[in-house]
Amino acid sequence: FSWPVTNAFTRVWIPDPDEVWRAAEITRDYKEGEPVLHLQLEDETPLEYPVGPKSNPLPFLRNPDILVGENDLTALSYLHEPAVLHNLRVRFLESNHIYTYCGIVLVAINPYEQLQIYGEEVINAYSGQNMGDMDPHIFAVAEEAYKQMARDERNQSIIVSGESGAGKTVSAKYAMRFFATVGGSANDTNVEEKVLASSPIMEAIGNAKTTRNDNSSRFGKYIQIGFSRHYHIIGANMRTYLLEKSRVVFQAEDERNYHIFYQLCASASLPEFKDLSLTSAEDFTYTSLGENIFIEGVNDAEDFKKTREAFTLLGIKDSSQSSIFKVIASILHLGNVEICSERDGESCHISVNDPHLQSFCRLLGVELQQMEHWLCHRKLSTTAETYVKNMSSRQAANARDALAKHIYARMFDWIVEHINMALQTSSKQHSFIGVLDIYGFETFEVNSFEQFCINYANEKLQQQFNSHVFKLEQEEYMKEQIPWTLIDFYDNQPCIDLIEARLGILDLLDEECKVPKGTDQNWAQKLYKQHSSSAHFQKPRMSNTSFIIIHFADKVEYQCEGFLEKNRDTVYEEQINILKASQFQLVADLFHEKDDVSSSKSSRVNVRSAKSVPKVPNKEHRKTVGHQNTSTQTQQGIVKILNLYTPLNEFEERVTVSFIRNIQSRLQERNDPPQLLVDTKHTFPVLFPYTPSALSLETLHFPASLGLDFLVRV
Repeated sequence: FSWPVTNAFTRVWIPDPDEVWRAAEITRDYKEGEPVLHLQLEDETPLEYPVGPKSNPLPFLRNPDILVGENDLTALSYLHEPAVLHNLRVRFLESNHIYTYCGIVLVAINPYEQLQIYGEEVINAYSGQNMGDMDPHIFAVAEEAYKQMARDERNQSIIVSGESGAGKTVSAKYAMRFFATVGGSANDTNVEEKVLASSPIMEAIGNAKTTRNDNSSRFGKYIQIGFSRHYHIIGANMRTYLLEKSRVVFQAEDERNYHIFYQLCASASLPEFKDLSLTSAEDFTYTSLGENIFIEGVNDAEDFKKTREAFTLLGIKDSSQSSIFKVIASILHLGNVEICSERDGESCHISVNDPHLQSFCRLLGVELQQMEHWLCHRKLSTTAETYVKNMSSRQAANARDALAKHIYARMFDWIVEHINMALQTSSKQHSFIGVLDIYGFETFEVNSFEQFCINYANEKLQQQFNSHVFKLEQEEYMKEQIPWTLIDFYDNQPCIDLIEARLGILDLLDEECKVPKGTDQNWAQKLYKQHSSSAHFQKPRMSNTSFIIIHFADKVEYQCEGFLEKNRDTVYEEQINILKASQFQLVADLFHEKDDVSSSKSSRVNVRSAKSVPKVPNKEHRKTVGHQNTSTQTQQGIVKILNLYTPLNEFEERVTVSFIRNIQSRLQERNDPPQLLVDTKHTFPVLFPYTPSALSLETLHFPASLGLDFLVRV
């Protein structure tokens, strides 16, 4: 970033520990090489700001006041961090605008309240309009996708990204509502209503309260909405990624389990739910660990009515709904089963009179004595013999929690599968619009295995997005033989290698899981020894059981405790066999092997395709979560979506033939010399999707294939 002006009265931004950036004005001319810049803050406080070539560079320049508040960030003279943040702040606080464009990207600020800007009349106002003709809005982006699908006959996708709590799920929901309204079905199938009905169900079983967000999606989803030749909705299909199973058995302080548990407990007094033996959510371990079962402004019983209505609208029978609710209730009872340690500390038992064990077995239709026995014992097989081994109370509790997570994950996949069956169509799909709502980068006060997996997946996606965008843009310039210095963009491959390469964090984690008496502490020591020299790895000063990774988005400290157990996620075959023998068909179907390659298959493939992995015996369903959550196929699925919808010739896509003809006709009408005068309100932005620190484009080159030779540079 070069400084064209260094004289008095130049306005700048300087870093501030409290406000991040503060406005200031230069009070004395600055000469290159001077160690101090003389400034005055907005409150007229004088400040001597130290500058140096390495330690403290010259501050960023401020934009003219006339540009502040622009609805498109690309209209700003200076486009850097303080300029972007200030413009967003002014629009949000002074003009009450939550949306701002950055070229073809829509930036949204979560207001954390319901705004009256999403009604049908607003949808109708944006329908048929060009993206820049009205105020920035999610409906404008949706209309642009719908219009391009119809005009260009090309499939489209809207990618919703952002940090946890930024409002991704709500944005995706409004985009789907727009498509359902403008592309309503041509007959009485009401398929668009079914598409929208999937939202309350998926929020109930896949969303939860976190410290960042009362309705945080704890899974990623890609919804593909199919359209007919006349661009009416004819069906949809949903793919899900990386459900946070651990939330079923553990929640941090002030967080909740999945909404469906609290909805069911809040409705436990209804006659049809008497046999579930449920009481308040406070009475169950799996729903009370966060110590606050309520969300302000949320009525779980009312939300449960909407969930049931959505199930019915999607054609899921009452008997199937009843079975689903029995499975959910059984998980709560399983969490309350009391595992008693024997005196030797190496074995344990459960009373056959335990009311929660009785309820668990009754609701799932399984044999009580068998379940009681195999919750406390495990079968070990050697080449010569098979024998039964006692489990300590801790081992049994871990196995019990793994079983609860496994049951919930299978039920989640079953529901997604049946939603897709309800949304599928026999009609021929002409085109589709995809909406990708992927979980965001997370950092909390306590970060564990779940945040590690989520942030690793985000790291992979960021790398793909960066390399894809940069590579395409620069290859276009090289193809046209335009003089161009390749941009050295931020590459997070070293951070990814730290996690996934040989002897990386995941490798060492899996190795420690194979050690008979492996511990989180031993794993931490191996990490310190192996990666102390890595630029992306740090050991905290005050801890021997945590580590720091410097991600692309932030520095995150992870607590090692629980990593091994969560990664093993061991589910024992004997427990699964009991569930397979359930007298209830739906419960038995959940655990048959065909589901191992069903809708969740993408989370069951080895992460590192270059490395052969021996087949894991089925006896303990033992694929580690680290491998599941970082699967190559899952990443490839999302990467394929990113690749599919980035135009190969995006520059030429935007500079259309009609745009060029329009310029030509205007020039011919004038007597001026043949030059293009720029109107800043209607100028066509040439967008670069990055802000490199040392880039200076003195000359803008146009690809020769555009035929813009008639333009004279001004």
